[in-house]
Amino acid sequence: MNDDDPFLTEEDLALRAEVQLLRQEHADLDASIEALGHVPVPDQLLIARLKRKKLALRDEIVRIEGRILPDIIA
Repeated sequence: MNDDDPFLTEEDLALRAEVQLLRQEHADLDASIEALGHVPVPDQLLIARLKRKKLALRDEIVRIEGRILPDIIA
């Protein structure tokens, strides 16, 4: 399904846009965590906080995707 699917509601399109933003933020956090791991004395507390935020973003992405694509009973 792509964004020009005539069966998508405005809400679905808005949710897809939100997921894209969250995925970008998730990727940015991943890059930040990777970069912080390469400094001579990494700030482990900051890295742990970023990892928790990254996990929270992942949970939010999964929750929103569940609203876009509800479970189909086979």
